[in-house]
Amino acid sequence: MNTEQLRQSVKDKWLSYYEENRQWLSRLGVWVNCDGQRRPSSGFILATLSVLEPQLTQFLPLIVDLSSNPDRIILALGLNFNPEEKLEGLRKSEANSQNGETAGLSEGKVKMLPAASEAFNPPSSSKTTKVPSQLDESCRGSRDHRD
Repeated sequence: MNTEQLRQSVKDKWLSYYEENRQWLSRLGVWVNCDGQRRPSSGFILATLSVLEPQLTQFLPLIVDLSSNPDRIILALGLNFNPEEKLEGLRKSEANSQNGETAGLSEGKVKMLPAASEAFNPPSSSKTTKVPSQLDESCRGSRDHRD
């Protein structure tokens, strides 16, 4: 896993976890302001992610050797944001994309499958053979061998 994949993975898992537990997380006394962003404390986020993302636990010893400042680690992972605002932004963008798709269909735009690259020619055979799947499809069962 490269660093961008790790960043995206921890971001997605953190937002999912926050969304599922926002009822109590929003009232928990772990909120701080860091570089103008209101978010849970770095230690809380890192502790939570160490359980949610196994790849992160492999990298954390190295990361902590490079910087033992949890706020800098959160910044490096791209997690210095207010999860409430981020989730609201995601909801709005999803609603806009769904409205765009609906509007496109209502304007007469229909999504089509791509054309086949080669013509399909079914095998021609004068005599078909019965195989077990065809026997089952005829609703006779596999024990009925009458023809």
